[in-house]
Amino acid sequence: MDQELLDRLAVRQLIDNWVIWRDAGYWEKFRTVWHPEGKMLATWTQGTGDQFIAMNKEAWAKGVSILHFQGAHTSEIKGNRAIAETKMHISQRDKVHGVEVDVVCSGRFYDFLEKRDGKWGFILRQPIYEKDRMDPVRAGDTVPVDEKLLASFPEGYRHLAYIQSQIGFPVKTNMPGLKGERVEALYAAGAAWLEGKPLAWGHD
Repeated sequence: MDQELLDRLAVRQLIDNWVIWRDAGYWEKFRTVWHPEGKMLATWTQGTGDQFIAMNKEAWAKGVSILHFQGAHTSEIKGNRAIAETKMHISQRDKVHGVEVDVVCSGRFYDFLEKRDGKWGFILRQPIYEKDRMDPVRAGDTVPVDEKLLASFPEGYRHLAYIQSQIGFPVKTNMPGLKGERVEALYAAGAAWLEGKPLAWGHD
């Protein structure tokens, strides 16, 4: 195999490992996907890989259930840097105003990656939130949502933000969606990263 194909396989393996190891709680394995300064920018928590692990452990202890599913994947690799995009669903189950619900958000993981000493790792993982929905787990139940609060969150992840706000998480409200200035700025930061420029994302 040539080096480009080996790198593409390694990047895809890294992306798959993130989801399997995070959702299974294999924390020591999960720690290895990050470079030391690597960051995760989620709606409910932002920080380094180690901070993200600590927040997940704390959330798990409180019964928070967030799972991930992945689909189509592509990557652009230049030297020791890469931008990867992977279609995904984020699924969260909890109670909203006493009613058990599932929230499913569709989008993409947009990843800034770097190879150091022959090993690929995450520099930054930024989800792009495209659309979401909330459904009662029990057929026939009705979820009594606060429509004003729901409308206050960005369209691409407003139901996800709603459920997370109800269980006490401070939700980040400037995440990129399917269209708009925010996602265009993310694409520009990705292009600059591939050209060897400093990381220009995740500082706000």
